[in-house]
Amino acid sequence: HRDFGLMHVRVQSGFPFTVDVCLNGREWLARPMQTAGLSYVQRDNCFTWVENPAQVQALLERQLQTNWARTLDGLLQQAHPLHEEIGRPFHQPYYWSASQTEYATDVLFANAPTLAQWYGPFLHHGMSTFKSTDVMRFLGRFVPASGKVPKRFRGEVTTRLNERPEGVRLRHTVKGNSIKLDDKQGSVLRVETTLVHPEHFQVYRPAAGDQDQSFRWQKLRRGVADLWRRAQVSQAANQRYLEALASVTGKTPLREEALAICRSLKVDGRRYRALNPWGPADGALLEAISRGEFTLQGFRNRDLRALLYPAKADVQEQRRRSARVSRLLALLRAHGLIKKVTGTHRYQITERGRRMITALVAARNANVDQLTQLAA
Repeated sequence: HRDFGLMHVRVQSGFPFTVDVCLNGREWLARPMQTAGLSYVQRDNCFTWVENPAQVQALLERQLQTNWARTLDGLLQQAHPLHEEIGRPFHQPYYWSASQTEYATDVLFANAPTLAQWYGPFLHHGMSTFKSTDVMRFLGRFVPASGKVPKRFRGEVTTRLNERPEGVRLRHTVKGNSIKLDDKQGSVLRVETTLVHPEHFQVYRPAAGDQDQSFRWQKLRRGVADLWRRAQVSQAANQRYLEALASVTGKTPLREEALAICRSLKVDGRRYRALNPWGPADGALLEAISRGEFTLQGFRNRDLRALLYPAKADVQEQRRRSARVSRLLALLRAHGLIKKVTGTHRYQITERGRRMITALVAARNANVDQLTQLAA
């Protein structure tokens, strides 16, 4: 196709003459890149090098502004010119919906050896560290502060490592929707979210038939009118997953990273104790602040209280717990593991803190056999 490149339109040969359209965003992207005079290297379904990544990203985002109904009607007219005549007695035009969408985020590495150096640790981190609740958060599912799977959740969470001729793939699935990690063409790291059941997500729009057009959160529809929201949901999932992977890319030995927080220090004349990542109290604290639901919006004093002290308490004990958590937050800030979000009561893990805490938590949860294999 002159605009979409290699694609297909399949018309069912019998009533009701269902039409399936399959488009590839990377194939589509190549055409406007050529028009803009941008050089690129394309191998199969990915670009291993592009001349101007920022401009290419802008061209990709323009795909989200497509009038899908009009675009698909044009493809229908090409492939099935008799559709108007056949559908006229029923007064029924085609209704376009998306049975499956795949949204990929590609990270281009300088060369294949560089990606190969990190791909193994990424796979190991995803298999050994990401719990079922982490996978649920990646894919936008609600997980309470307790960190347990909600009782009302009815479904299956799976993680599979598949070795294929193209390479090794790590795939996580929640009730039919999935997020996967691939190495493409040796030098491209791809994280891809696939949505088959959009009704598990929400879109902010007026209800169908609402004359007042009042906006409220509704179930995400299969119709192409909500494709822009599917892209938002999928991009957010990819971003959460990449941020979780990024914490394993430090080159400093863990003993050197941990040494800084395992000794006391003075900040503005005030002394702060050392942290003990192997102790039950500090270990629980580090695991609590590194939870997936705090990645985007951060955490508050009361969020940590609910995790560290789940038992019910009277008003006085709640105040004591609040003061205790405030001291812990000050301790974490002094060691540079967290920072306060300006103008709020929320805190977020720093880049250094994310890398260090992820490594420490992974080491805490690793068994002897895993550590022995790494040492070998």
